[in-house]
Amino acid sequence: MLNPSKNQSKEDHTSSRFQIVMMAIRPKTLGAAIAPVLMGVALAWGGGVFYLPAALFCGLGALLIQIGTNLANDYFDFLKGADNEKRLGPVRVTQAGLVTPATMKWAFISVFGLAVLAGLPLMLRGGWPIVVIGVLSVASGVLYTSGPYALAYTGLADLFVLIFFGPVAVGGTYYLQTLTISPLILMMGFAPGLIATGLLTVNNLRDIDNDREAHKKTLAVRFGVTFARLEYVLCLFLACALPVVAYLHTGKHPYAIGASLILFLAIPTVKVVFTSREGAVLNRALARTGQLLLLFSIFFSIGWIL
Repeated sequence: MLNPSKNQSKEDHTSSRFQIVMMAIRPKTLGAAIAPVLMGVALAWGGGVFYLPAALFCGLGALLIQIGTNLANDYFDFLKGADNEKRLGPVRVTQAGLVTPATMKWAFISVFGLAVLAGLPLMLRGGWPIVVIGVLSVASGVLYTSGPYALAYTGLADLFVLIFFGPVAVGGTYYLQTLTISPLILMMGFAPGLIATGLLTVNNLRDIDNDREAHKKTLAVRFGVTFARLEYVLCLFLACALPVVAYLHTGKHPYAIGASLILFLAIPTVKVVFTSREGAVLNRALARTGQLLLLFSIFFSIGWIL
């Protein structure tokens, strides 16, 4: 007969391990990886092309690269002292002692390895451009917080997010569907990149004091709170302007302008960003911005296909 107390202990242990994994991979950030893939597929579908295998592997690869980057950040920020007891953001499992540095290092290397495997069919279909994108994406995920010139520590992270979560991800996905690319597609790719940059801006605004102490020179640290707040609004505004620009330029896909309506949904979050420095409040603004990015990509994709 099974011992109930031992069964309960095993269940609690499994539940605890699952919770730690969820904290480490940071599920709320994964929408930023899926949004540009969704838009890239929709842009191709709107042009009459849809290739399911490439769409699935793009989504899987994007998720794995994002998770690998999150795990690498957890590891390297701990080593550099950026994550400490003063941290205002969600729990970082290495700093909290829930995972050993050695285990976290093994974890992010393994996830990036899986991302490479997921990318092999895409490389075979897309050729050298996809090989370059894949190598740069994985390398950037590691270099985001590692090395003496880590992107997140030099203020270059905003540019990285704008490009890689924008035209690179959207354009790469579109190219793998159609094996073609155009300036319009790359232009629209900036929309999710801009909102993802806004997401990063809220993160940096929340952590500005701690980052300054850790010599993490984000744009918020370099130029101050007001700059970060204005950057956030500008990112959202420009992203929402792009569907309108696309319609005015092509005279097609008017329903895609519906994505621009998220600017009105963003008003409460903008107010929070401009009035609060409290960590818990900005954490909610961060989550809300992630939701806005996902909503934008869904509304745009549906509108473009229609």
